[in-house]
Amino acid sequence: MNIVEEQRIPDGDFPTVKSPNPKEPEALKMAIALANKTDGDLVIGTDPDSDRLGVAVRNLNHELVILNGNQTMVLMTDFLLRQWKDSGENNDNEFIASTIVSTPMMPVLAKAYGVECKIGLTGFKWIAKMIKDFPNQHFIGGGEESFGYMVGDFVRDKDANTATLLACEIAAQAKAKGSSMYKELIALYVAHGLYKERLISITKKGIEGAQEIKQMMIDARNTPLSVVNGSKVIRIDDYQLATSYNTITGETKTIDIPKSNVLIYETEDGTRIALRPSGTEPKIKFYISVNTSLNTAEDFQKTEQQLETKIDAILKDMELK
Repeated sequence: MNIVEEQRIPDGDFPTVKSPNPKEPEALKMAIALANKTDGDLVIGTDPDSDRLGVAVRNLNHELVILNGNQTMVLMTDFLLRQWKDSGENNDNEFIASTIVSTPMMPVLAKAYGVECKIGLTGFKWIAKMIKDFPNQHFIGGGEESFGYMVGDFVRDKDANTATLLACEIAAQAKAKGSSMYKELIALYVAHGLYKERLISITKKGIEGAQEIKQMMIDARNTPLSVVNGSKVIRIDDYQLATSYNTITGETKTIDIPKSNVLIYETEDGTRIALRPSGTEPKIKFYISVNTSLNTAEDFQKTEQQLETKIDAILKDMELK
């Protein structure tokens, strides 16, 4: 009679993390604490099904800070575009992808590299559909503000596995040349403009809350904003009606994207405000995006603070704060 001795692996002492979602700062808190003990340069966290990715890097004060989804997306996309351009294989038929509520910096990057930027609704199924609908074009990479990224077309969904490898490669190459991911991000802002985004979620629970959210969208359509923080609204994109209205010329164009309950205002100074009820939570979300030029890397902290102050003023003007 053979006797097999049971082998047990000692239990690890892992404190419970309230939120395993890398969109929440709490999810990376313990990893950042460990990285500070070892002076680590990079912290990466994923959610349990490894589709979303959170990245923390050292800022100019050597503090670990979590990049938002837009920043991670811009860094990754620029890296892939540079690699593709340097390979000499580009044939002017490439594209990157983003969503209607993500940073407007993505189309700016695309233009700088001479590629197309396709914009779709939130959700990676729409980026996957772009790849399917345009088989003669080469998809380089793309993502959305909600901490997801897709590298190439072999995994047609947000995938933290390939995105993690990409983040590590970006960090390694940056460090090899005496830079860092944070400094590389600032360099992109100098080259293309400093874009700053902030997401405001307002929770309205229950049947009454759902009705209130519905009414907020109705009011935004029936009595649209004309001025935001002193800047005139020049365009209103209504994805439910599939219309883009130019308030200066009075011209209305058709939006060639599937209909969705999203409303976007754009002002003269480049501010963009998107309103979207959540599809999974009792929330209405406001995506605020502002931008300005950045002359030098040394001006970054001062200019970034100016944009933060501007967003605060916009939220106050819209009575969201």
